[in-house]
Amino acid sequence: MDPTRGDGKDNRRSHGPGRGCGDPARCSAAADEPMAWFDRMLERCYQHAAAAKLAGRRIVGILCEYTPRELIMAAGGVPVCLCGGSSKTIPAAEEHLPANLCPLIKSTFGYHVEHSNPFLEMADLVVGETTCDGKKKMYELLAESRPVYVLELPQKPDDPDALDHWFRELVKLRRFLEDRFAVTVTEAGLREAIRSMNLERALRRELAGLMAAACPPLTGRQLLNLKSSISALPADLDQYAKALAFYRQKRPACGMASRVRVLMTGVPMVRGAERVLDIIEDNGGLVVAMENCTGLKPLLEDVDENAPDPLRALTEKYFHLPCSVMTRNDRRLENLRQLAEMYRPECVVELIWQACITYDVESYRVRRLVEKEFGLPYLRIETDYSPSDSARIAVRVEALFETIRAERTGEALGA
Repeated sequence: MDPTRGDGKDNRRSHGPGRGCGDPARCSAAADEPMAWFDRMLERCYQHAAAAKLAGRRIVGILCEYTPRELIMAAGGVPVCLCGGSSKTIPAAEEHLPANLCPLIKSTFGYHVEHSNPFLEMADLVVGETTCDGKKKMYELLAESRPVYVLELPQKPDDPDALDHWFRELVKLRRFLEDRFAVTVTEAGLREAIRSMNLERALRRELAGLMAAACPPLTGRQLLNLKSSISALPADLDQYAKALAFYRQKRPACGMASRVRVLMTGVPMVRGAERVLDIIEDNGGLVVAMENCTGLKPLLEDVDENAPDPLRALTEKYFHLPCSVMTRNDRRLENLRQLAEMYRPECVVELIWQACITYDVESYRVRRLVEKEFGLPYLRIETDYSPSDSARIAVRVEALFETIRAERTGEALGA
């Protein structure tokens, strides 16, 4: 992964709305547009991490939203997301891992095998979690040559003991960080980290809230690009605020209001794996909300800054994340209800990476919710990182949108 190029992908589409919006300036961006700042996100994160390591700070790789960045920050560490989004590293991973495994796991491990992720190479520690069996076993292989700490997640969110179990896990992580890095995680340091992360979540929530407008000022792809691999960097927080002011004043591109409003749910879309989102927006859709872990899911709740015990408050916030590994995972359905009411989608598209069993099985409940309760069309897309099925996915998306447009026309004529 070249941090100066963002995995070698062509990032031009991030500057403007997708095909069919009628905006003649779709591939240009003003020099002061905040999007230009985040287009160089990987390069800047690399520079920050390299400077921090040179100054003696610890680089800690994370692979899931359940890992509390605040605790790592309070220990003086720099938390960096390591989730792989490139198909190029998968062949190397398949020399060690099954081919019929989640592409996110294989891509991430492929970077390890190739030593091609500079963030992983400089990491003093990788913190994993027991979200799925594939990741758990991958961590065993990763730990053969890298320092790895694994958090054990409770699997039953409604169990009376589950929250206490998770609290004990975070207590153990705090002690591990203190011992390994020879530091003390103070209450003041933890509260400062909580305030920083709450500010970032609030700014990103407000940016996402702009998509609730009848004619949003940016696309779903642009919104997804407005994030960083290292959280709560002061310069990024300033840019989130500037982006919010910029897009609040920006005139929406021609045709945005006529696009099909889409609520996306399912697996995370890490950097480099945005292909399905691009297909949706290139064919006349507008992703107004993303419920997944790279979208709104981790932003919907803050940590109570005034709680008597900040570690307990941190525990409660992260415990409430509705991952599909939880049973029952009713909180995810509640989130979808909330987002459907706020963003008024015309359909729901669920993305599932191949071999992601938990999301695959849970898609039955999501489809039932969308079709029976919301009364909306539902499309399930199962794929991996390879572009080989892009044409087939595009045909299915186009058919969905044609049906929705036909219904619009029928309603207009009926009126």
